[in-house]
Amino acid sequence: MSTAAPTMSSTTTSPADVRPSGPAPTSGSTAPTRLLSAASREIVAATASVVAEHAEAITAVFYPKMFAENPDLLRVFNQGNQATGEQSRALAASVVAYAVHLLDPQAPSFDHVMRRIAYKHCSLGIRPEQYTIVGRNLLAAVAEVLGDAVTPAVAAAWEEVYWLFGAQLIAEEARIYAEAGVDPATPLRPYRLVRRIEETADVVSLVLEPADGEPVPATVPGQYVSVFVDLAGGRRQARQYTVSSTALGTRLQITVRRVRGVNGAPDGEVSSFLHDGLAVDDLVEVSAPAGDFVVQPSDTPLLLASAGAGITTVLPIVENIARTQPERTVIVAHADRTAQDHALRETVQHVGRQLDDFTSYTWYETVAPDDRRSRPGYMDLSEIALPDDVQVFTCGPLPFMRHVRTSLVARGVPADRIRYEVFGPDLWAAQIPS
Repeated sequence: MSTAAPTMSSTTTSPADVRPSGPAPTSGSTAPTRLLSAASREIVAATASVVAEHAEAITAVFYPKMFAENPDLLRVFNQGNQATGEQSRALAASVVAYAVHLLDPQAPSFDHVMRRIAYKHCSLGIRPEQYTIVGRNLLAAVAEVLGDAVTPAVAAAWEEVYWLFGAQLIAEEARIYAEAGVDPATPLRPYRLVRRIEETADVVSLVLEPADGEPVPATVPGQYVSVFVDLAGGRRQARQYTVSSTALGTRLQITVRRVRGVNGAPDGEVSSFLHDGLAVDDLVEVSAPAGDFVVQPSDTPLLLASAGAGITTVLPIVENIARTQPERTVIVAHADRTAQDHALRETVQHVGRQLDDFTSYTWYETVAPDDRRSRPGYMDLSEIALPDDVQVFTCGPLPFMRHVRTSLVARGVPADRIRYEVFGPDLWAAQIPS
């Protein structure tokens, strides 16, 4: 295809221009295919495979273009994910998957991904007007990569897809802000570091309290916050960390694993700063808690399967059950490299002893000769007894969570009883099938 970009629409569609008639979709509902106009539907159906084939190339052009025109956005987007290409893949996969969702009523539900993206945006303080910036640059990148294939009609059809996506996200984000009592104009608050707990050589827990004198926001166990830090050269970056304990009352705790660079990649800038550069009494800006990886009240037994940093989701859930449902059956299964890498182990065990029926299992790749509590190798859930009606929450690297799901489905656990949390961009292509 020629690389000469055709003339694009002279105006950028706004959410109001593509707002569907009738009631807006509610949270948790699937947008009906009627949202896409008949003309655009035909064009998107004909071109979706081409866009999907070039999606990563499009986003590889899009991000540099957008940052060159809007350098302030470098303070919002995770530059580590930019460097690895994860952010580009996530955006490309999500937009294409949303288009497929509009075309095919039988396509997998997009609600889960939509909520995840909206929560992430709220934690970063994304504003509605920024969708116009993203849309303009994304559509220009489509034209640049696909060249003469992007006629004005094709451009208009994909612009409609983008703004349907954007309008739904903007509405969902407004709902989340309102529900949390957060003013979207000031989504961050200053917090002061009051205590550091060195959990392992590479993991530290940071105890923070609001510096503005206002109460800590309500947090549902399993939610995360965005932490914004100022780095060398005037650069500012944010990362998301699970609220690793909800038992501190007037304070908030996050637990940070130092990101070690592999294969020549540098160490994580933000995690290194939080380990080495943040001292007691220093201030950082923190978002309101966000995320939908939460355990609903229930009498059913619960399996919490985690690996590595995924342990940070386990402690607050166990704490909450100890406070509210101490009679509930809880099984904790965790995998790590060694006992020395296993953060929060003793804290989880201590809280677990407050439950009537608590069992824990641990697997290490390397087990010390005198360790009689741990199992060698990778997690093997075929070894443990599970109640028939168990609910499963799993958090860790994607290959680990896929392994957990495959193992449990093979044992007869229904897929809809297995929920997961991904650290990093929530790649549509990486969604664990249900």
